Amino acid sequence: MKLSARLFIALQHVIPQHFLSKMMWRLTRCEYKWFLRLMLPFFIRQFKVNMEEAKDSDWRSYSSFNNFFTRELKEGVREISTNEETITSPVDGAVSQLGKINADLIFQAKGHAYSLTQLLGDREDLAKTFKNGQFNTIYLSPKDYHRIHMPIDGTLKEMIHVPGELFSVSPTTVENVPALFARNERVVCLFDTPAGPMAMILVGAIFVGSIETVWHGEVTPPTRKDIRNWIYDEDEISFVKGQEMGRFNMGSTVILVHANKKMDWDKELNAEQSVQLGEVIGSIK
Repeated sequence: MKLSARLFIALQHVIPQHFLSKMMWRLTRCEYKWFLRLMLPFFIRQFKVNMEEAKDSDWRSYSSFNNFFTRELKEGVREISTNEETITSPVDGAVSQLGKINADLIFQAKGHAYSLTQLLGDREDLAKTFKNGQFNTIYLSPKDYHRIHMPIDGTLKEMIHVPGELFSVSPTTVENVPALFARNERVVCLFDTPAGPMAMILVGAIFVGSIETVWHGEVTPPTRKDIRNWIYDEDEISFVKGQEMGRFNMGSTVILVHANKKMDWDKELNAEQSVQLGEVIGSIK
């Protein structure tokens, strides 16, 4: 590992992750015009953001950085597969890893795996459902669209907020911090789908101080010490494939976890491959 990478990782162990993320939450909601005039053009150039895909392509129209960061896409720029037997990407991003869950272990990066049970908030009852199933980890970079959509029709059953660390989820950190995704703060959304039980795990990261869903609003902040959960058995909250279900206020990672009985990932899909919202990434058996 390069010295710069070692220093980057070491720094994350000592900085006040939650305090800095709280400050970023405030900064990204700042509505000072002078700040936006400086920040937004720089960010667009630095990360090569394609504003032509945005519903509102004029950066001057955004009232805050967060409003810009969670911008809507222009209608029609992402084609959602209508084939009922397909599973589509819930986000724009890049596949970090995907494949079979080995009993309770999910592959993170070379030399690292983490516990499915721990990822799901130490819920052994849930982990039992998904053991030996399938997973797909998709990383969202700063330039990407940061709303999250359903990869398949689904009925919401439960949501779990698991407090934790806020390490960066950049490739350098993922490759070198053990059990990163099971250590970071995360929101676990559990659905019944035509492909069987599915968990969508929205993973927080440094400066990602806010994760929200369309049915709840902001789940975090505030960050609490204890795991929280919400049961939706009587609420009948259902979504169709491609419908928005949440967003990251600043970017991070989505992990899809399926029971292994009724689905497969697309054979052409590989780690480090870029994907777009609505693109076919799997199929129902």
